[in-house]
Amino acid sequence: MPKVPAPPIPSALKAPPPRPGDANGKTGLAEGVKEGGISVVDWVDERTSLSGAARWLMFRKVPKGTNWFYTLGSATMFAFLSQAVTGVVLAMYYKPDPAGGAYESIRHVTNDVFLGQFVRGMHKWGSSVMVVLVFVHMARTFFFGAYKYPRELNWVIGVVLLILTMVMSFTGYLLPFDQRAYWATIVGVNINGTGPLIGPYLSDFLRGGGEFGATTLSRFYAIHMLVIPGLLAALIGAHLYLVAKLGTTAPPWVKAEEQQELREAEV
Repeated sequence: MPKVPAPPIPSALKAPPPRPGDANGKTGLAEGVKEGGISVVDWVDERTSLSGAARWLMFRKVPKGTNWFYTLGSATMFAFLSQAVTGVVLAMYYKPDPAGGAYESIRHVTNDVFLGQFVRGMHKWGSSVMVVLVFVHMARTFFFGAYKYPRELNWVIGVVLLILTMVMSFTGYLLPFDQRAYWATIVGVNINGTGPLIGPYLSDFLRGGGEFGATTLSRFYAIHMLVIPGLLAALIGAHLYLVAKLGTTAPPWVKAEEQQELREAEV
């Protein structure tokens, strides 16, 4: 009786061919992990098409003369991400209660929570680092002439980001609710109240009424944790989009050299 041949194996079930240079067709653990990662990325990209957006964002022309001054914006963004992460960790323990709860929760984080003092130190000093980086980045943009056409809108967004960073620092200063934070915030709110037209209304809004109290602390906490970070994240996204779309400008000395070369070529 003739032997019936076995049915053909579908191509999806066949073993992949060996890679070039692999005589035995065997792969190690590292190659298996690599193949698995590539498969997952391909699966996600096939359904989202994110590779096109990532390629548009990452692969772009960089002007001649680009140096370390151009990393100030990225450093500021990473400082914001550090503030966001450490702020979320601190919010897990913080109690916006002016009757001792706020100060006691900060003391608990500093003295009792594992790595609490480290996280709080990162958040406290990171706020100063972020403010300094924002100012230095804006100064670099101004002196390099990067605020001119067609980047005026990006400059306006940068100015708004600077103001929001200062507001976030001001609202976060009250949260420990110790004597220094309490009286310094009173001084700051009173200074805001001296502004023309909207000064008194702004002062009443920040206090949540005529006097400092539980409403003031809750309002500062909500502004610091919800309103300002949301606005910052949205504007940073718009800022990065315009940077990727319009590109960056060459340093002024490179522009001067190029203009000198053009004049010499014309002569």
